[in-house]
Amino acid sequence: MKMPSKFKTYCPFCRSHQVHEVVKVKRGKVRHFNWIDRQKARRSTVGNMGKFSKVPGGDKPTKRTNVKYRCTVCGKSHLRPGVRIGKFELTE
Repeated sequence: MKMPSKFKTYCPFCRSHQVHEVVKVKRGKVRHFNWIDRQKARRSTVGNMGKFSKVPGGDKPTKRTNVKYRCTVCGKSHLRPGVRIGKFELTE
């Protein structure tokens, strides 16, 4: 999907339509602080892993792409719900 890097859209902070810059949101660090990850790490590497030995389901063919819109007037940015896109490209 091609998307312009700047376009005019509604700013919820200015409460009017302003020019916005478009930025693709990067993924953060993966941190394993969940109890299930700690429980899985405690298991032995020898033998059956119990409930962890099941084959997990496959990933989705496309991931949701989050896009951040930054207002050029007030400088604040907002998000909208992500869209499933195979390829994302910002154009001039």
